[in-house]
Formats: sequence, structure tokens, C-alpha cells
Amino acid sequence: MNRRAERLAPVVDMALKAEREAARQLGQAQNQLLQVQRKMAELERFRGDYQQQWIERGQHGVSGQWLMNYQRFLSQLETAVEQQGRSLTWHQDVVDKARASWQEKYARLEGLRKLVERYRQEAQLLADKQEQKQLDEFAQRLKPSAY
Repeated sequence: MNRRAERLAPVVDMALKAEREAARQLGQAQNQLLQVQRKMAELERFRGDYQQQWIERGQHGVSGQWLMNYQRFLSQLETAVEQQGRSLTWHQDVVDKARASWQEKYARLEGLRKLVERYRQEAQLLADKQEQKQLDEFAQRLKPSAY
């Protein structure tokens, strides 16, 4: 490895650690979002079941007390769904930001890797040219003189 590439090794290591940490944070944010999505689905399913109960009970007649309890609970359920919706939006935003951060760190890491590879290729090309020059000089010395 040439000196320029060697000097970049600690920078590449730091970029790799940053990219891995960003990937870990993205995974964690995605898991939290998935949990919030599941809870939202449960609330919506429960609301649908509860509304179906209203339809079934309503066909047979309900008391005023039952109707008031139903409306109060449905209102609380709607509040919970709205809160969960806000939580879902917030968690989606966190995932989006974490993804952008990871993409930025990944792009930096890949850029550094390409730079190191270019430095290696340049060093190899220079070494190949120097070797060819030495071989040419050696071949010139081995030629018999034309006198």
C-alpha cells in the first residue's frame, strides 16, 4: 500500500464506524416504527370491532345508558387513534432522518474507499513503470555494443 492510502486508513476506519452506527440507528428507528404501526393497526381493528358491535346491538335496541357509554368510549378510542397517528408520523420522520444520515455516511465511506483504491492503482501504475524502466535499462546494458 502506498503512503497516501495508508494515511487515509484511520479516516476510512472512522467513516466505517460512523456508517455502521448510522445503520444501527436506522434499524432501531425502523423497529420502533414497526411497533407503532402494529399498535395503530390494533387500535383501528378494535375500533372496527367496536363499531360492528354498535351495528349488531343497535338492531335489537339499546338503552340510553349503553349509548352514552358507547359514545364516550368511542370518543376515547378516536383520541387514542389520533394520538397514535401523530406518533406514527413522528416515528416515520425519525426513520426518514436516520435513513438520510445513513445514506450520507455510506456515500462518504464509499467515496473514501474509491479514493484509496485510486491511490493504490496510481501507486501500482508508478511501480510498474519504474520496473519497466529498470528492465529496459538492464536490457540496454546486456546488449553487445555495436562498435
